[in-house]
Amino acid sequence: MRVITANVNGIRAAARKGFFTWLAAQNADVICIQETKAQADQLTDSLFHPQGYHCYYHSAEKKGYSGVALYSRVMPKNVEMGIGWPDIDAEGRYLAAHFEQVTIVSLYLHSGTSGEHRQQAKYAFMDRLLPYFAQHYHQDRAAILCGDWNIAHRPIDLKNWKNNQNHSGFLPEERAWLDRLFTETDLIDGFRLICPEPEHYTWWSNRGQAWAKNVGWRIDYQIITPHFKEKIQQAMIYKAARFSDHAPLMMDYDFILE
Repeated sequence: MRVITANVNGIRAAARKGFFTWLAAQNADVICIQETKAQADQLTDSLFHPQGYHCYYHSAEKKGYSGVALYSRVMPKNVEMGIGWPDIDAEGRYLAAHFEQVTIVSLYLHSGTSGEHRQQAKYAFMDRLLPYFAQHYHQDRAAILCGDWNIAHRPIDLKNWKNNQNHSGFLPEERAWLDRLFTETDLIDGFRLICPEPEHYTWWSNRGQAWAKNVGWRIDYQIITPHFKEKIQQAMIYKAARFSDHAPLMMDYDFILE
């Protein structure tokens, strides 16, 4: 099973940059997308419903903002358009597809960079997420939680970590929350299981020469339950072409989606 997660920073903009042409050649079983920045009536073109996939969009109420999506070759048994929390669902931040043996989630956590009020909203979401994940995704239910988590976990996960300790995305409170996620639940950072080396990043600022110099952050994840710990075959961050300020994270699992 191949799973791809990608923050496209506007799905229509990514389409113009060749995202769907690239996607068609990847033979993915499930694709999780964040920051679609589009409403349903703006996604009627067949381009946004790739052939061979069941496509689900959960848009924010605010136009041109947030939004998540999930494409799957196998039709899920059930799809949750939202997590059931009105403030989060109004911003289109969570979509879960439940299959026979696994749940796959497309998640977009707040960035917190636009002001203290958004950072507090991010913390509020995080406070609710940890017990929610502990309750729903554990050893009794296989899951892959994909998405843009907007947190670099450790110094290895961003280039200039010393200069970013007071910046949203690498705040001590955020990093401690990920510590708790990985120690208080059964969840595991799938990418780091097989890629322990530095300088693997998924986001680069559009300012300066961040992309060219690989001055990036690893803030996009596939977080797994223990069922997949021994099933990861490979992981790759695709950088040959640039569709947004994020790069797609692709992981292959020794697992057949049903």
